[in-house]
This record gives sequence, C-alpha cells and structure tokens, in this order.
Amino acid sequence: MSRSTPLFTLSLLTVAILATWMPGFGDDKKADTLLRHVVLFQFKPDVSQPQIDEVVKAFGDMKRTIDVIVDFEWGTDVSVENRAAGFTHCFQVTFRDEKGRDIYLPHPVHEEFKKLVGGKLANVLVFDYVVKK
Repeated sequence: MSRSTPLFTLSLLTVAILATWMPGFGDDKKADTLLRHVVLFQFKPDVSQPQIDEVVKAFGDMKRTIDVIVDFEWGTDVSVENRAAGFTHCFQVTFRDEKGRDIYLPHPVHEEFKKLVGGKLANVLVFDYVVKK
C-alpha cells in the first residue's frame, strides 16, 4: 500500500463533505437549477416606517420557517438613475427549483405574510427566473 493512500482517502472525504454542506459544490447542474423569486414593493404613502419594518422582518422570518427557501436577501433602492417607478423595496427568495417555489407559494406562513402586507402596498411586481451561468 502506498503512502499516498491515506491522503487520497482524506481528499475524497473532504470533497464528499463539501458536496453535502455547500449547495452546488461539485454539481454544476444543481447550481444552475436555482430559481430566484424577486419581489418589488411600492408601499402606499400613508404606511408608516414601523409598518414597513414589520413587513421586512416578516418577509425575512419566512426563511426560518419554510425549509424550501435556500436563501433570502433584501434591500432598498439606491439607484441614481431614478427608474424605480416608485418601488422602494426588493426581496429575493432563492429556491433549488420550481418545486420549492410551488411549495412556498401556498404555504400557510406565506399566506399569513400576504395578509400582513395586504392593504399596505400601492404596487407589487414579482419576477421569477431560473439562474443561468
């Protein structure tokens, strides 16, 4: 048995662990099937900052309670091009695939979130896409 066998075994084990812990590691096809669910909100003028903060927090909290959400991020418009058309908040929810999104949309936690948001929005835009690299 050669001396390199334990090192080779350790290398294989490391790759196996990374492939398990890191979504998409060593699996280009899996990484390419990610689905992004982009949501833009334009709040009504009479909605207060504490109400907006409540909506933002509730949106982010869904990642902890809906296990098909792979990632979540959000931000407010900082563009200097003045082309946001009144939308101020952008939320991006990532799923492994369309099946994840299809579980998320009718999920009871998402339905409760929609009730919270109801009446606070002047406009909403939703755009889903499959990640291409």
